[in-house]
Amino acid sequence: MKILITGGAGFIGSNLAFALLENKEVSFVRVLDNFATGSPDNIKTLKQNNKFELVEGDIRKYEDCLKACENIDLVSHQAALGSVPRSIKDPITTNEVNIGGTLNIFNAAKEKGIKRVVYAASSSTYGDHPGLPKVEDKIGNPLSPYAVTKYVNELYARVYYNAYGLETIGLRYFNIFGPRQSPNGPYAAVIPLFAEALLQNRAPLINGDGKQSRDFTYVDNAVLANKLALFTENKEAVNEVYNIACGEQTSLLELYEYLREIAGSTLLPTHGPERKGDVKYSLADISKAARLLNYKPVVTIKEGLKKTFDWYKERFQDK
Repeated sequence: MKILITGGAGFIGSNLAFALLENKEVSFVRVLDNFATGSPDNIKTLKQNNKFELVEGDIRKYEDCLKACENIDLVSHQAALGSVPRSIKDPITTNEVNIGGTLNIFNAAKEKGIKRVVYAASSSTYGDHPGLPKVEDKIGNPLSPYAVTKYVNELYARVYYNAYGLETIGLRYFNIFGPRQSPNGPYAAVIPLFAEALLQNRAPLINGDGKQSRDFTYVDNAVLANKLALFTENKEAVNEVYNIACGEQTSLLELYEYLREIAGSTLLPTHGPERKGDVKYSLADISKAARLLNYKPVVTIKEGLKKTFDWYKERFQDK
């Protein structure tokens, strides 16, 4: 199989690229990235692999998407502009990348005769629906421009399957974390920010009271889900969306306590205002992914936090 990973220099995409290149079923991996949020450092060691190719390009440019899809069997579409706060500050760019770019990839895949596109969806799609745990067919009103874009991706995926026969599988990620997730920039995720603060011996900032909860999911679980979705031969599994998480609820205060324990620190966090557009509580029902994709998390949150903190510690010491 020859596989294209859009956003393959990003956090999840680069972890997936390493995993796929170790897979005997995969003969070639091409990465398409414009390095807007991804990093060349994430894939620099892959450039020595003769099964790997980097195409520098932008999913907003249809010609780049067509070029990237040439001679490809399967697509893992990870490229996106993440972050709820960023989408509130700049909804137009978020829309251009996440909706326009995804439409370009779906259409290029159709034109090039690609069998299947597995795409990164998001738990933000659940919006203001109060039910816990989150079940795939029960969603509410979106709370941010980012959430709107990720839901529109799902709608387009369904249309491309029904109208053109392009196989699609959406993976609704729940707060993926792990190595290669950047702590830099104003829209960095909470775990790398906590880890960096602890390594620099300064108190991290928690937005709100810290009682808001998430289903934090180590990146190896997301990589596993992508592999299962790319290679599944179960026809019932296609043209569906799946929660990808651990099925565990952890508050930000609990999360920080876990990391503080790993770091051997006595630092207490400071608190700031709540962020606009944030969901208060999140927890996934992962039974559908288990039933149709044979998905089962391979790394728990505590194991993942230890692996992640060790990675940041090594990175911090190398600076």
